[in-house]
Amino acid sequence: MATGMNLDLKGRTALVCGASAGIGAASAKLLASQGARVIALARREEELKKLVASLPGQGHRYVVADLMDRPALALKVKTAIGDAGGAIEILVSNSSGPKGGPILEATEDEFLSVFEQHMLSGHTLAQLLVPGMKDRGFGRIVNVISTSVKVPIPNLGVSNTIRWAVASWAKTLATELAPYGITVNSVLPGYTETDRLFSLLKASAGTQKRSEEEVAEEWKKHTPMRRFGKPEEIASAVAFFASPAAAYITGTALAVDGGRTGSL
Repeated sequence: MATGMNLDLKGRTALVCGASAGIGAASAKLLASQGARVIALARREEELKKLVASLPGQGHRYVVADLMDRPALALKVKTAIGDAGGAIEILVSNSSGPKGGPILEATEDEFLSVFEQHMLSGHTLAQLLVPGMKDRGFGRIVNVISTSVKVPIPNLGVSNTIRWAVASWAKTLATELAPYGITVNSVLPGYTETDRLFSLLKASAGTQKRSEEEVAEEWKKHTPMRRFGKPEEIASAVAFFASPAAAYITGTALAVDGGRTGSL
């Protein structure tokens, strides 16, 4: 008889993208606390070193890679797969968001570069990791996207467009991989205390000629909980989707946003 929720990831290996800070770093820490071996991937080596040194457990590593350079990314992840003994069963696909702005002011290159960073890099990683997941009969792909896939966010034209593409890709992939015991889910953060949020606050304050504190208070009023989320709160949803407890959940997009999103 089961005595509780099974969150145990001992013996599993997780590749966490964007792990040098924010939601990625918080996810890496929580997955490690559940027993997973973590491969932390990001561009900033010094931050990755600090993260890996802080993780509980053993066998953690880091990979310095840029999601915009897919050939180099693929080569480095192939090496990591070999080092992991042939399988990385958990992929946390996470990356920093693009700059804000009205959609008609966005250039073609901005759309293309963000599509490369968010959509194509995730696709490349899935192609590399899914064969090992199939061999193990266990796989978890968790995409960290945005609530904009449910309700577009004003002044984030490029992000709204590309995030929706990632969500549609994930839903399609979930159906294809379900027979193999591999789940694909998405976590949709609301306002979360990360470098990304603070940069958007600064930009908005400059445009409105108001203080960042005033803009922050206004944004909080759009969230029923009247506060910003913590990276660790988003990571909790990531870790749940990665766990055995979520084995029968796939193709889902879960908003972790303090109730902000105005749709079901």
